[in-house]
Parts: sequence; C-alpha cells; structure tokens
Amino acid sequence: MSYIVNKNDRLHVTVEDLTHDGAGVAKVDGYPLFIHGTLPGEEVEVHVTKTLKNYGFAKLLEIRTPSADRIIPPCHVFPPCGGCQVQHLSYEAQLEQKRKSVRDVIDRIAKLPHVPVHPVKGMEDPWRYRNKSQIPFSTRDGQVISGFYQSKTHKIVDTDVCIIQTEEADAIMTALKRELHSLGIDTYDEKTHRGMLRHVVVRKARATGEVMVVLVTLKKKFQQKDAVVELIRNTVPGVTSIMQNLNSNKTNVIFGNETICLYGKSVIIDSIGDIQFEISARSFYQVNPVQTEVLYKQALDYAELTGEETVIDAYCGIGTISLFLAQRAKEVYGVEIVPQAIEDAKRNAELNGIANAIFEAGAAEDVIPRWYAEGKRFEVLVVDPPRKGCDEKLLQTILEYKPKRVVYVSCNPGTLARDLRILEDGGYETKEVQPVDMFPQSSHVETVALLELK
Repeated sequence: MSYIVNKNDRLHVTVEDLTHDGAGVAKVDGYPLFIHGTLPGEEVEVHVTKTLKNYGFAKLLEIRTPSADRIIPPCHVFPPCGGCQVQHLSYEAQLEQKRKSVRDVIDRIAKLPHVPVHPVKGMEDPWRYRNKSQIPFSTRDGQVISGFYQSKTHKIVDTDVCIIQTEEADAIMTALKRELHSLGIDTYDEKTHRGMLRHVVVRKARATGEVMVVLVTLKKKFQQKDAVVELIRNTVPGVTSIMQNLNSNKTNVIFGNETICLYGKSVIIDSIGDIQFEISARSFYQVNPVQTEVLYKQALDYAELTGEETVIDAYCGIGTISLFLAQRAKEVYGVEIVPQAIEDAKRNAELNGIANAIFEAGAAEDVIPRWYAEGKRFEVLVVDPPRKGCDEKLLQTILEYKPKRVVYVSCNPGTLARDLRILEDGGYETKEVQPVDMFPQSSHVETVALLELK
C-alpha cells in the first residue's frame, strides 16, 4: 500500500534531483515533493506545506546527511534574496547539475539520447560577473532600503553588497541609500503609487570601464537632480553617463518610455571580442560579457562559415550575434520584432564598419518568407529566441525553406528540446549540444545546439 502525503506531515526523505529553479526534489512512493535549500543525495527532515494532485511542497527542517557538494554560501542574504538559487552548491557541482538538466530534457522531451551533450563551459571566476544591476528602492520603518526581491515576491531583501554584481553598483546603491532622505528624495511605494525613486540601474562596460547610472523616477520634475549627480560622481569617479528614466505607470515593468541625459553621454561603449557595441539605458545586452564571448564563439564555430554563406540571424536584438557572424559570412540578415533594437543594430554595424550586415524590423516568420520571395537564399540560420522558444510559425518557415545548417542558441533547455524534436521530425538532425554557464550561482543555463539538414 502506497503512502499518501498530506499537508503538515513530517517526513524523512532523500533528495534525488534539482528543479530548474534550484529546489530539491524528493519522492514519496513516486509523489514528488519540492524542497528549497536541499541538494541531490541529501537525507532530510521536512514539513509538508502544500499538496496538489501530482506534486507537493515541503519546508526543510533538518539536514540529516549533507551532500559532499554542499558549501557555506559566501553571501549573507542567501537564500532569502531571489537573485541566486544554488550558492550552497560547489561551482564544479553546479556545472555538472546544469549539464544533467540539459541532458535530461534532450533525452526526455527531444527524445535524442544519442546526441552528445558536452560538459558545461564554466567561468574561471564565477563572481562579480554581472555588468548590469537593476536595484529597487523602498522605505521600511522610516529607513531607505534597497537590494533584490525575495523569490516570487515583491518584498525587497535589504543589502549593501551583491557579490555577483560590480563593486561600482554596490557603492552607488549604498551611497544613495545613505543620502536620499537628506537630499529630500522619497522612494516609490507600489501600494500607494507615490514616491520619486523607483529603481537604480547600473551598467558597466567590461572592455572600456565606462559606467552608466539610470535613475528610474515616478515624475519628470526632479529638483534634486544636480545633488544626486554630484553624489554619484563623487562615489564612483569613473561614471561617464547618468540618465533619468521616467516611469509614471502603475506597473512592475522597470523602465518607462522617456529617458533624459542628466550628465555625460547617453551611451557607453563595450566590446565582445573585436566587435564594439553602443549600450543605451534600455538596450538589451548580455549581462555576463566573459561568457557571452564564449557563447558567441560557440555559435560561430557551429555555423562553420567560409566567407561564401548568406546567414539569417532571427531574434537578432541589437545585432550582437549578427556582427560576430558578419566577420566570417558573405552576408548576414538580422530580423527582430523590436524596432528600437534594429536601430541599435544598424548603429552598431556602422560603429564597427561592417557593411555586410542588413537589419530589418518585424516578426521573423513574416520577414524571412518575404526575403525568400525576393530571391534571397540562405545556407545558415541562427536563432536566439526568448525563454518561450521559437514561434511555431518560424519553425514551420525553417522546415519549408530548409537552410543547410541551423544554430540554435537557447536560454531555456526545455523549450530548446521541444523545438529540436519539431525540427528533427521535419528533416533535421541534431549533431551536438554545448551548454554555457552564463549565470553562475543561479540555476539557469544557456545552450547552443547544431542541426544539419538530413
């Protein structure tokens, strides 16, 4: 007779696996329990907090047998802060766990157990890697607080230090928190929709060292802006750009539509490999520049360009992968649904003197058939879709026009596996899969897959 798990049960279980968000998974007669703070191989005492038909949740009470891979997290706000999920797991074990998660979905969803999934390409130093920090500000018990949201909430975990972001971001966050009240600036309250300062965004260019600070405010009129500019410049003398972004909407979205330059330039310059990029306050740009170069070099290797190929870069963003490809391709055609990103891509091509990259705004599944109708032919197609994976119409477009090689860059192994199965059924063969660790200390993993037409 199998055991039925009930809410408030106290159980002794063995953790078997980790979920995509870093929770341990234990099974009681086949019934999965998700337990944050646990690691595979650990024997633990738990308190069942919620049960659903097919799975439940439990709270960790005691670790009876710890994992050999468990370490003491170096961050003083882990685990309440939602920015990291696996700081309690050694870095070597993080990489192996990420490979395992990719291997699992390639086997289970894509049904491709024979396809090689290589060891994850990790970082030599997996700390202080984030070149962009988005820091919410609020007031609690009369004190200004700032930090990061607790997982699955909008409750700020107050901290002055984040060891995966830059030291400049830490310094600016601390200085503003200390001086805001004396400057007469109040913080935003989500419930009442009042208060001036909502978020502070800090971006640092790794190659040039340039720093941009963006103050996201509820109102445009900002009498104390000169004092804030002076405070930021005194705190981090290397700041080259201070911007104000107006967001008067009642929303969880960080940025509004209007951005004003308060000091310096409106962009900072960074480079990945030999390619330079202009980064504005709202530009999409990968947050880990060291691993971005690793990721893009992998995509370039899989594209196997000789200089004779015409390439499509679907979901091209501000042209980051496109401009990498253009160094070795005959021509690259980039398509992206966000018009502002396309303008950024064109400007970045001009900045680098690259004339063989053509960019167009629109949905890839609409623009690509028109390119074919105009007589263009493409040997290689690169996709780097959002977490939801490729649009179904785009997958059908790929299957209809059959480029010889598809390079699929993914930030979600589950949707990658789903799309690989569709492409396999349509006549492609998945040759190999290479995971890359873009976000150490988190449970996320990026992956590059190579497919060739059978």
